[in-house]
Amino acid sequence: AAALLSSAHIPLSGRNPVLQEMLGIRPHILVLNKMDLADPRRQPVSAGTRLVGGLQATACRCQQCLSLLCISLQIVPLVAKLVSNSPRYHRAESTEYSILVIGVPNVGKSSLINSLRRLHLKKGKATTVGGEPGITKAVLTRIQVCEKPLMYLVDTPGVLQPRLGDVETGMKLALCGAIHDHLVGEDIMADYLLYTLNKQQQFGYVQRYGLAEACDHIEPVLRHVALAQGRTQKVKVLTGTGNVNVTMLSYPAAAYEFLRDFRAGRLGRVTLD
Repeated sequence: AAALLSSAHIPLSGRNPVLQEMLGIRPHILVLNKMDLADPRRQPVSAGTRLVGGLQATACRCQQCLSLLCISLQIVPLVAKLVSNSPRYHRAESTEYSILVIGVPNVGKSSLINSLRRLHLKKGKATTVGGEPGITKAVLTRIQVCEKPLMYLVDTPGVLQPRLGDVETGMKLALCGAIHDHLVGEDIMADYLLYTLNKQQQFGYVQRYGLAEACDHIEPVLRHVALAQGRTQKVKVLTGTGNVNVTMLSYPAAAYEFLRDFRAGRLGRVTLD
């Protein structure tokens, strides 16, 4: 069986169609992680909804600290039910379950495995996690996450499709951390994020950064972000009397803070798709 993880920020753009095609008829579930950060008005599926082709969707609407716990409670019985109901997997006498955890980078695959171990085995983390894509670099050995039923999960590196369909899909993946920021550019990502927030009438940034009103231009927004967060840099200016250190606002640092606030949900609950 397989657990296909996707961020609730990008429930459609965050799915690799190549992986979905490879799964074929194998029992698999779609797990929408980070539901607490997504717009509740724009949810593509409901928790426990059964979809076409044997795909089962599970989601969580809890607060962030309980999000993975809520998902973890649903996964073990759901996988056991899917596999037991599949005639294809009644050939062996072994009752253990092996589940491959797959998805795009930085969607929470390793965090899900560690959460399942803490919940069912009361053990610490077995795989490294991080806030950037590419922390898991190879397919790891099986990791036991449950005793009854005996269940193993296999952590895998995040996989993006070889060629993205369009630029907007790439921007959505970058905003959610599936692509390294420096490969796209924090300033470009911040500009697209502002466009998306305004398009969806998500104006939480206005109050957070002390703007008078919503703004269509990224520069004044980043100026207020830099002032609110104290993001400055010292620059040497050549004058007639010599070099003078001048403190200036750091727009790259402000763009990075703008992206961090979005990813942490401090700008409101947003679904990009």
